[in-house]
Amino acid sequence: MRMLVLAAALAVVLTGCWEKRIKHLDDQEFQHYYSLKVYLDEDQRKTYLKLKTRDERDAFLKGIEMPGRPPRILWDMYYDYEDHIRAKIYAGEVQNGWSTEMLLMSWGKPLKQRKLAGRQATRSFAYIYRFEQHEDDSVLVWEPGSKTEYKAVKTFEREVIIDDDVIVEIRNR
Repeated sequence: MRMLVLAAALAVVLTGCWEKRIKHLDDQEFQHYYSLKVYLDEDQRKTYLKLKTRDERDAFLKGIEMPGRPPRILWDMYYDYEDHIRAKIYAGEVQNGWSTEMLLMSWGKPLKQRKLAGRQATRSFAYIYRFEQHEDDSVLVWEPGSKTEYKAVKTFEREVIIDDDVIVEIRNR
């Protein structure tokens, strides 16, 4: 039993080590990593953060092909947008008219997702996101295991309605 507890503690310590490398990324690199990490699994995030140089990390993102029709390079998913759009994605300034891809890059995966019936679109979804608001009026997307939730003065949810891959409505719940 003692060995099991020790092994679990060691696993927690080692898992967090690769995440600490985020602080070594420059601002631009952090912004594209932050926006694209929703498309990376845990092993890919670890690999990315363990690479030593910016050139290696950039080449890694340029080498990941995302499924779809046609397939896209992960790097291009972010850098195909103009600078001012990328700034809004990073800042979390989601708005009507954005694609689902832009929403996911900005706010990450939704807390809940459901299909909507009876709408005029071919495919309709509602994505539910939870947010935490702090005393300084900053608002962060809530994440499970968040280290900032205890500082929140309130939490709330937003529902994003998506018709045919385009955001048509954002409302507080």
